[in-house]
Amino acid sequence: MGLPPRRRLAGCLLLLLLGGGSGGRGGPRGEEPGPGPGGGAWGRARARYEAAKRQLGAVGALSQRYWQYLACRVWREGCEQQQQEEEEEEEEPPPRPGWSFPLVGQEYLEILSAWYCSFSKCCTTGDCRIVNNVTGLEADLHGQLHGQHLAKEIVVQAVRGFLQSPRPQKALVLSFHGWSGTGKNFVARMLASHLYQDGPKSQCVRVFISLFHFPHHKYVDSYEAQLKKQISETVQLCKQSLFIFDEAEKLHFSLLDALKPFMAHSADEGQADYRRSIFLFLSNLGGSAINEVALDFWRAGRAREEISMEFLEQRLRLELQEPAENGYARSHLLEENLIDFFVPFLPLEYHHVKLCARDAFLARGLPYTEAALDEVARMMVFVPKEEKLFSAQGCKSVSQRINYFLP
Repeated sequence: MGLPPRRRLAGCLLLLLLGGGSGGRGGPRGEEPGPGPGGGAWGRARARYEAAKRQLGAVGALSQRYWQYLACRVWREGCEQQQQEEEEEEEEPPPRPGWSFPLVGQEYLEILSAWYCSFSKCCTTGDCRIVNNVTGLEADLHGQLHGQHLAKEIVVQAVRGFLQSPRPQKALVLSFHGWSGTGKNFVARMLASHLYQDGPKSQCVRVFISLFHFPHHKYVDSYEAQLKKQISETVQLCKQSLFIFDEAEKLHFSLLDALKPFMAHSADEGQADYRRSIFLFLSNLGGSAINEVALDFWRAGRAREEISMEFLEQRLRLELQEPAENGYARSHLLEENLIDFFVPFLPLEYHHVKLCARDAFLARGLPYTEAALDEVARMMVFVPKEEKLFSAQGCKSVSQRINYFLP
């Protein structure tokens, strides 16, 4: 029974170190011990022992560096640490002769990594960092996203169906709507974490924040060219890319229209295929319509879990089409049905805020009591004025509130 590929690669690395590690540039083996304070045979023996110990320590450090280099080259693991070490080395003076990184030579590492890639899968793009753990996504949404039965259901079904399709006709486009603090960004980050091994930091994930990346309308033409370029480059690197647009209602309508070729139905089999991409738009727009439906259900004595998309989607669309200063109304996203799923995020009630507080305590490894959770929830502002039913900030500032309970 053969060894696993990584162990075979580690064995070859060790052989390279043992076979070529001591030559070439001079070092510990070429150093002659001095007479030493002890003098005589005992002093020479101790000097040899200390030299051998230093050499073995250098071999260990060097082998770790080689392994980091190979892991980055082959599996794209630990690349940030590798890059940081290389940058630090550029700032440091040249090392003295001895056990140093060029000892075996980068060409040997290139040959070794090429040999490994001849029988095992290697990572040359961001694509092999894709994990698509929809089961984990579903479990975490049900365990950590509170008060959002519609968002859980729609996101999981939409993503699962899209990923299972062998030849999708267009990119998947989801539009998240609701008040601030109801979980839109939380779900977007969770989606990135379960689709890609590197999560939101993946090369396959791009996040755009309207007022940060596109603050001035007078530069919209420049922004449009940059946006198209960045999307094209990301898709060339990763066929399954994730693009997140936060504060989407504040995007200039021409930027939204610039995204149309990437999101529309396409049968083009050209070089760049955008049909495996996922676009998320996060917006506070539509929050009023969603809250009105939730309040109507509460006043009628009906559970919020009874709210379905048939009660929400039409009202949501009407609010998005209002001729206010929002890019949705003036763009072709709605008119040409480029959005596949509208995902409503309902306003959060008192007991949902308590659950968020509990999660915040647990995330920090802190103990909590029901009294503490109640105190955190009472710190929030609840609306409407008469009913005081919904948290005006959702769970957005809950993690900061628990600082009051730290010893």
